[in-house]
Amino acid sequence: MRIFTASLATETNTFSPVPTDMNAFKAAFFAGPGEHPDTPTLCSSVVPILRRRGRAEGFTVIEGTSCWAEPAGLIQRQTYEALRDLILSELTEALPVDGVVLGLHGAMAAQGYDDPEGDFLARVRQIVGPDVLVAAEFDPHSHLTALRVANLDIMAAFLEFPHTDFEQRGEHVIELALQALKGKIKPVISTFDCRMITIFPTSREPMRSFVDRMQAMEGKDGILSASVIHGFMAGDLPDMGTRIVVVTDNDKAKGDALAASLGRELYSLRRQTAMPMLDTEAGLDKAVLIRASHPGLPVTIADVWDNPGGGVAGDATFILRRMMERGMDDFAVATIWDPIAVTFCQAAGEGAELSLRIGGKSGPEGGEPLDLRVTVQSVFDAGWQSFRNSRVTLGSTAVVRPVGTRIDIVLITSRTQTYQPDIFANQGIDFAAKSYLLVKSTNHFHAGFQPVSSEIVYIAAPTCYPTNPATTPYRKASLEIWPRVADPLGLDA
Repeated sequence: MRIFTASLATETNTFSPVPTDMNAFKAAFFAGPGEHPDTPTLCSSVVPILRRRGRAEGFTVIEGTSCWAEPAGLIQRQTYEALRDLILSELTEALPVDGVVLGLHGAMAAQGYDDPEGDFLARVRQIVGPDVLVAAEFDPHSHLTALRVANLDIMAAFLEFPHTDFEQRGEHVIELALQALKGKIKPVISTFDCRMITIFPTSREPMRSFVDRMQAMEGKDGILSASVIHGFMAGDLPDMGTRIVVVTDNDKAKGDALAASLGRELYSLRRQTAMPMLDTEAGLDKAVLIRASHPGLPVTIADVWDNPGGGVAGDATFILRRMMERGMDDFAVATIWDPIAVTFCQAAGEGAELSLRIGGKSGPEGGEPLDLRVTVQSVFDAGWQSFRNSRVTLGSTAVVRPVGTRIDIVLITSRTQTYQPDIFANQGIDFAAKSYLLVKSTNHFHAGFQPVSSEIVYIAAPTCYPTNPATTPYRKASLEIWPRVADPLGLDA
């Protein structure tokens, strides 16, 4: 048995001012055939898992290129086509194969391509023919198109948000693929369009129970897999929105019925799923009150929408500025994307004091730069943080402290959202001793920070991220979805 595997992934915010080119992939993650580390990345877990399974079980795994770019704006057309054609050429050289298992994200968009994953999968299918199994793992913050479904035999998305289960779902996809290749199952995909878009954190109810019940269905009564495609509201694309995916063992009617039932149930919960978010002043008021009553663990403040994981720059200053203006002088910030400031800090050296302009460089939506007199606490050629078993690069990194404060600001050159508290510890910051931690992430930080925080406060400050789908000026996305339309499925009566 011969299986080809590769990964091509990023998440495209079509409203972002930050373009995506080949350098963006090479700066974040790029591994040629056989070069993927044994530890997975978010969208390439299938590669090292298949490698391990192949060695243990005696089948042949042919690895193609795996690459990932930090979420940003449209992919340069030449970049997408070059990466696509590279992997397709590797697949062609690997023929004959019995199966293809891919790590994808599902929210890519490139210049001239609204559905790069669909285009890629259609070309994969053209190369291998109709009888070779094609499977893929997806991020749930993606789009689901008919072209993808038509060219896949198996698909599943991570179930958790934060995405703590990307390895487990990679194992899930691979196990189904191996069972299908051995003739034990005949997978069939069913989908349902929920006609809505919102946020579905599984770190809270009602999504916690919904996902637990959905996962409990897998492996029973012919239900092989079930996933929620949350959708990605920052992708102005024709298929933007929430979907349900069910894979059955050769029972399309059952899959269609279950997908519709799950989809209607999720639709009924649409006003309850998102975590409570406050504006900047109300959020900081709450954080101060929490700190006064719980002086032990720090309060974690999430800058929800200035999240590089959603494709924005990650250099907004609104919350940081207000915290300083309010005299909150004992906190740490992870992170501000500012390659220029990092370069200045490296040139000045550890211990140096200098005037530094921080943040606010990508555009006006994130606020004005902060002009501060700072001490360079530390500099690193290659800062990093963890995300589960993967290692996430920060690029060249500096930690600065405004003079006369106990504020530590992590400045990075490789954009990334905050995942784990070691983003502070690895850069020499005693985060547990701080009163507050300001992180740039929507919810992926939750699993790591909840245990070390007295409470988490979500603040919705301005950025270039389109935060309200009811008023976002979409041009390509369907306008007949909730919350733009009160009840597009007609189930509220």
